[in-house]
Amino acid sequence: MKIIVLFYSRSRKTALVAKILAKEVNGDTQEIIDLNDRQGPLNYLKASVDAFRENKTVIKPETVDLTNYDLIYLGSPTWAGKPAPAIITLIDHCNFIGKDVILFATMGGSGGQKVINRMKEKIEPRGGRMIKSFLVKTGGKKMEELVEDVKEIIRDEDLPIYGI
Repeated sequence: MKIIVLFYSRSRKTALVAKILAKEVNGDTQEIIDLNDRQGPLNYLKASVDAFRENKTVIKPETVDLTNYDLIYLGSPTWAGKPAPAIITLIDHCNFIGKDVILFATMGGSGGQKVINRMKEKIEPRGGRMIKSFLVKTGGKKMEELVEDVKEIIRDEDLPIYGI
């Protein structure tokens, strides 16, 4: 079974989660880059407004060919209780017909389940089937703690079994 982990990451925490996940489930990774500047407090505030309104953005790559993948992991940070604009844009540009999808959201504090629910609402009409989801709390954690937490989630959720 061929697996890909798609993700967007501004703070690099979602990237860390995605890379650990890909290694543990033997999957490829593809980072989605938002070509709008999201760094710094002012740009982050604008990004949160864009997320809340579900404004589209310019991303690279514009789409990902999922034809050769059986299982897609899709991860987003939580911004204002919504997925990042780059992930909303990606979902709108991809064909998920016949694909099993496992969604994950990173969050500083709360709101991650809303992100999962919204991604699911957008993926299912595009033919994807959410088979599982999980949340990763990142707030106040050092990278080493985050690594251990992600490995524990992977074990507890038995994620490698989905790639068999």
